Amino acid sequence: MAKGDELVKYITERVVDYVETPREVRRERSRARESWGSRWFGMIPFSISLWVKQMPGKRKKTRSRQS
Repeated sequence: MAKGDELVKYITERVVDYVETPREVRRERSRARESWGSRWFGMIPFSISLWVKQMPGKRKKTRSRQS
C-alpha cells in the first residue's frame, strides 16, 4: 500500500500547488508552450513549410483582364 499512499500524496501536492497558483501565472505557463511539431522535430517542419511556400507551382495565378 506504500505506493498508493505515495501516489495520493503526489496528486494532492500537485492539486494544492495548482490551486495556490494565481490564474495569471497559470495562463502564462500555458502560452509559453511551443508547438508539437517544433517540440518533436525541431526546425524541420518550419523549414519545410517555408520551402513549400516558395515553390512556384503552388502559387495561385492571377488572371489579367482582357478588354
